[in-house]
Amino acid sequence: MAKVPSNPDIEQLAAAIGKEVYIDVARWHLYLRDAHLHTLLAERLAPQVMAGKVDEDAVTEILQGIPVKVGGGRKELPLADLLPMQSLLNLLDVLEEFSRKWAQ
Repeated sequence: MAKVPSNPDIEQLAAAIGKEVYIDVARWHLYLRDAHLHTLLAERLAPQVMAGKVDEDAVTEILQGIPVKVGGGRKELPLADLLPMQSLLNLLDVLEEFSRKWAQ
């Protein structure tokens, strides 16, 4: 049976994501904790991390499915379109670290 992440597990993952992953807007870095997107992203990614299935394509697909309202809600963009490559790499590093930690 697959292991299910607990709330404290998700909170730890969310905190790490919020600290390391950012949206790039006009060369300003808006960290996901400040954009209030870190918990949602952690909840969506936790099952894959728990299963040890962390790969760029799967993560990008999840990022594509998270709409972010911009311009006062006049427009929505997928979270994937707002993360620069370095931020995506930071996210993958965090997920791999938690995958190893949760596998123990």
